[in-house]
Amino acid sequence: MKNLKKRISGFFCDPVLLAAFVAAVISAQFVPPSKQYLGYLDLHVLSLLLSMMLVVAGLQKVGVFAVIIEHLLKFVHNTRMLALVLVSVCFFCSMLITNDVALITFVPLAIISLTQTEKQKRLIPVIILQTVAANLGSMLTPLGNPQNLYLYSISNMSMWKFLKTMAMPTAISLLMLLAAVFFIKPEHIQHIAQPQTEPIKKEKLVPWSVLFMVCLLAVLRVIPYGIALLTVIASVIILDKKILVCVDYGLLLTFIFLFVFIGNIKNISVVSETLSALVGGRELTVGILLSQVISNVPAAMLLSKFTEDYSTLLVGVNLGGLGTLIASMASVISYKLYACVSGAQTGKYLAVFTAINLVFLIGLWTIAKCFSVA
Repeated sequence: MKNLKKRISGFFCDPVLLAAFVAAVISAQFVPPSKQYLGYLDLHVLSLLLSMMLVVAGLQKVGVFAVIIEHLLKFVHNTRMLALVLVSVCFFCSMLITNDVALITFVPLAIISLTQTEKQKRLIPVIILQTVAANLGSMLTPLGNPQNLYLYSISNMSMWKFLKTMAMPTAISLLMLLAAVFFIKPEHIQHIAQPQTEPIKKEKLVPWSVLFMVCLLAVLRVIPYGIALLTVIASVIILDKKILVCVDYGLLLTFIFLFVFIGNIKNISVVSETLSALVGGRELTVGILLSQVISNVPAAMLLSKFTEDYSTLLVGVNLGGLGTLIASMASVISYKLYACVSGAQTGKYLAVFTAINLVFLIGLWTIAKCFSVA
């Protein structure tokens, strides 16, 4: 009951969820609630999102990600190499477990590692680069972040086309991240004594791996999303029903409220025609700029209703996750984790965060416009 109350109070502290709720309520004044509201909801997206969140929570609980980082840190001897490992693991893992989960998992490990080695002065650049890495690495796959899963689902884009669209921005992002890590001074560090993790038992890992494959097959449209969701929920109840309360239901509610808001906006002719005229041919620029003020998930959902050029919009809202702190809500996660550190310099963090993000955003935006990455 205590955890339930904590989650309910947390919903009201989530700025994107609260904004989505307010937007849905205001839009309902212009388009009164009716049965057509049910038609606004994209059950495909909601089902895949819930399935993935449950399975990733299960993998996290059995300790898969802790074992990965433990093995990687055995090869670390200086601060630059430590930063490279911490940034790279966020970049590549976010492609499969989402940018949010990558940061929730690996930013605390960065804090522990740098604190134990008395290199706290490197916390700000490393955590910021981890955040940028998670936001950019997650671009490559539909599983990487909510806006990708949404756009992939509604556009009926093939997996090949999706990967082809995002391959170049992702590759360029990786090169920029490697260059950024090079600026971190390679100071010698002693061996990092990570907490010893228990070996993962095969009987625990196998079922969650199978469920992950079920989700992947649903994303690839090999099996129906409804069957995948029922399979995952039934399996979670059998394997560990406590995981049912571990997922971020606030994200699902955010999607539901946004579906209502966007559906209503689409039915207000004046607003719909204005947005259609604004977005057409400017998907990259509008996607980036709108993400700066309302975050890239809502931006993707709103703009998708007023364009057919989903590929360019896909690049726009993913690059739009760079820039301001709220451009990607995953970035807020890192900020909150850093703010809890003893002696945290939040003002400096925000200044450096904005500067680094703008460098990446301007560079990738320029390349996307010059070479028509989308």
